[in-house]
Amino acid sequence: MGQENGRDEERPVHRVTVAPFRLCRFQVTNAAFAAFRPFACDRADNPVTSVNWFDAVEFCEWLSTQWGTPVRLPTEAEWEFAARGGLPQKLYPWGDSPVTERAGYARRWENGPEPVATSEPNGYGLFDMCENVHEWCSDWYDPRYYDTSPSDNPRGPATGARKASRGGAWRHHIKIARCAARSSIPPEFRYADYGFRIAAPAGR
Repeated sequence: MGQENGRDEERPVHRVTVAPFRLCRFQVTNAAFAAFRPFACDRADNPVTSVNWFDAVEFCEWLSTQWGTPVRLPTEAEWEFAARGGLPQKLYPWGDSPVTERAGYARRWENGPEPVATSEPNGYGLFDMCENVHEWCSDWYDPRYYDTSPSDNPRGPATGARKASRGGAWRHHIKIARCAARSSIPPEFRYADYGFRIAAPAGR
């Protein structure tokens, strides 16, 4: 995890092992979230946005009941592992080539997020990792967590004031984030560029 020439909170680079898990190929869509909590939306296949961390957790709890299997938000470690798509220490899910070389980059995300799976997937078949909307993680956020993070299944600090999030978003000048980039906001905040995707135990 991490990037040695990245921001302070991305250092030190350290080796982490995560237990087997599953991650949804797509960010949770408006249509999926509306089955849990009806609301008006422009496009059913856009990622749901303006959901806070508690909304995302409640959706996971509801979906766990619907499916009869536990569903949750991914940890930061799981998210970064998944985002890299089998390319250790590469900047982006596709490698090190700059974001401006991503197909159609200059014409995308002009007024908001795009439908999920608009871009090519990464090496694990996951769409929109590092782009479209920021994704909530389960962890509390600490910028110095990597100094003390355990090597097996790190789950973040026990407490905090902000929740971790990962990935880039349509609203920024640079619209695709590096795999190692970390961000956070208070869990009660709702923003038009924040969404999430779900994780589950392996083999379920």
